Amino acid sequence: MAIARVNGVNLYYELHGAGDPVALVHGSWADTTSWGQVLEGLAESFQVLVYDRRGHSQSERPETQGSWDEDGDDLVGLLEALDLAPAHVVTNSAGGNIALRLAIREPRVFRSLTCHEPPLMDLLEDDPESQAMLSQTSRSLESVGRSIAAGDHAGAARQFVEEVAFGPGTWDTQFPPPVKEMFIRNAPTFLDEIKDPNEYSIDKGALGGLAMPVRLTQGSESPPIFPRIIDQLESLIPQVTRETIEGAAHVPHLTTPGPYIEVTKRAVQLAGGSSPTTTPTL
Repeated sequence: MAIARVNGVNLYYELHGAGDPVALVHGSWADTTSWGQVLEGLAESFQVLVYDRRGHSQSERPETQGSWDEDGDDLVGLLEALDLAPAHVVTNSAGGNIALRLAIREPRVFRSLTCHEPPLMDLLEDDPESQAMLSQTSRSLESVGRSIAAGDHAGAARQFVEEVAFGPGTWDTQFPPPVKEMFIRNAPTFLDEIKDPNEYSIDKGALGGLAMPVRLTQGSESPPIFPRIIDQLESLIPQVTRETIEGAAHVPHLTTPGPYIEVTKRAVQLAGGSSPTTTPTL
């Protein structure tokens, strides 16, 4: 069991494979084990870092209110402690919010950034066609938060999966018992996240200054709010490419690991051959 002391918190981590460093940053409710089906495939080509973000599973859970920027600082500290910076950073869901915010503040630790469906919902605040979806999502998140606060972690996890991230019926059809247990175990961290006033926001102007290659991915089966967010990010980031993973949803490394491995390898290898000042070509 490998533990690194970073920013006053003990973080659990694992290293797999050899080659250019690739750091995988999980989303809300998740942990290191969520990457289990893609680790071997990615480690054939890269040295892969996986870790439990602060508060999740085997990492320390501070009692104080956390923030995305603390999570970003943790990623910097861990990469530097393990001598992996700069790294290709690959994220899922809220991991993308953390990494995009960090890329603005600390671009030196990135070789490239790949984000699958970051829920930066504030990017849609001026889009009239997205208001109904945003209102429904907001109501669901508030209800999820109340359930967690009341101690109904299982009910909160189910509601989040079925109303926000995946769709009706998916908790029972797509989530095996270990994944359900992971979500329920980490429910308190999500309550902490939704108390962060900057949870779904980012400096839109600063995105235009990103110099590293950025790949945005989306699942063909994901809720429609995510491609709309990616539309906005694509218009704001200069060195950006975009790809749809057919058959995938919001957490493709759990539901469609094979295609996710191929898309991720392609994104990292493309970025690895790119100059920091040259837009990669698909």
